[in-house]
Amino acid sequence: MSRMPLIDPATATGKAAEQLTSTQRALGATPNFARAMANSPSALQGYLGLSTALREGVLPAGMRERIALAMAELNGCHYCLSAHTQLAPRLAKLTTEEIEAARRGTSSDPKAAAVLRLAVEIAGNRGRVGDDALADARAAGLTDEEIVEVIANVVQNLFTNYLNEVLDVEVDFPLVTPYGHAEV
Repeated sequence: MSRMPLIDPATATGKAAEQLTSTQRALGATPNFARAMANSPSALQGYLGLSTALREGVLPAGMRERIALAMAELNGCHYCLSAHTQLAPRLAKLTTEEIEAARRGTSSDPKAAAVLRLAVEIAGNRGRVGDDALADARAAGLTDEEIVEVIANVVQNLFTNYLNEVLDVEVDFPLVTPYGHAEV
């Protein structure tokens, strides 16, 4: 059971109702993480704004989903790992093998592997990466625009990972357990 109420879209009022309606339009559903986030309509609005902007960026859905899977695994977020494992085949046409590789921070696609190496290094070192990390990303073909979007996607996923773990949001997708973690 979540540590904070999940705001019901049917009974929400004011800004929470507005943001939950926006969530339904943007995601096609109102998952539990959004219902928990709606305890702060401003936080949900910020999440939706960043999410929408990144969907319109240069990183394709497959890259964004790979980053989400790697971050969920790295942070031990049952909710996000479950959600993105379920959504990645549909939203990004990722295979089971690519989902498993992304969870481990790699890919059979060289550019995706470079994106994931950078994302894992950013998150694992709390943003403190050396010149070599950026040089390696550029050598693998990442542009400056892509590098900035990798950082933005890492931050977006850290936010949802932390929100779901701190609030112990009930997983409303088939449960996927991070490697080395007990089931919730």
